[in-house]
Amino acid sequence: MVRMGWLTAQRAPSLASFLPSLIAGLSEYGYVEGRNLAIEYRFGDDDLTRVPALAAELARVPVDVLLVQGAAVPVATKLGLPVPIVFVTSGDPVVAGLADSLARPRANMTGVTFMAAEMNGKRLQFLREILPGLRRVAVIANPDHPGVELEKASFAAMGAQLKVDVTYLPTRSSDELTAALARIDADPPEAISVFADGFAIQNRQRIIEFATTRRLPVISGWAIFAQSGALFTYGPQLADSYRRMAYYVDRIVKGAKPDTLPIEQPTRYELVINLKSARTLGITIPPTVFGGADAVME
Repeated sequence: MVRMGWLTAQRAPSLASFLPSLIAGLSEYGYVEGRNLAIEYRFGDDDLTRVPALAAELARVPVDVLLVQGAAVPVATKLGLPVPIVFVTSGDPVVAGLADSLARPRANMTGVTFMAAEMNGKRLQFLREILPGLRRVAVIANPDHPGVELEKASFAAMGAQLKVDVTYLPTRSSDELTAALARIDADPPEAISVFADGFAIQNRQRIIEFATTRRLPVISGWAIFAQSGALFTYGPQLADSYRRMAYYVDRIVKGAKPDTLPIEQPTRYELVINLKSARTLGITIPPTVFGGADAVME
């Protein structure tokens, strides 16, 4: 019986669409809950301060391997736990101090990252195809998110190439988000790009509802934003990354050391278009973009 721990600072419902992908991935390697696999779940219910205590609980069980998600990753990896860790994170593992390089994870941990900074420039390209007259875009992004400087650089480079003025609005707290939205209200751009991370996910409805009332399209990297009303998203298929965690579990259970298993980046991306939002905003999606969509929401 393999005993696996699952640790996140989020609430259970926020991961309801991803955990089945992890379970499916484990089954592909022959691990089935109740037969030869037991999973201990711990959710922080959006309280990051609970992560150390929850991690200690799982270490005492004890679990054979600990899977850590999102904002809990940098916390759990600093606790010195005597358990190998497999993480899934939206940040850059090198910038976050989790690895010397993707090929060389540190200490007793490895995993997968959603980070693909160059996708930010590609999103701006899609937006320009949809809005040929685009000249100004506001970027809402968390300055504490590991790798955000790489994302900003990609977006700014494409902005310069397309002659689109980019305004960066740092938002790491509710107060900073309020200030950012006030700046947008005072001097509206033609669109808003939201860099995806945990804070943006938690505040996506607030941002999208604000933008919709002002007839501003919102774009981002993860499909959940399009599902919540953004005009479109282009980014990694997150379910694939959760499924891929099973590979690391299998290797570690069979004796591999985590720091010998390179960290993986996304290999598949998806363009998700929300046609309802497009109609609300009076925007027509051109065939060149529509034809490449992986999913279209009515």
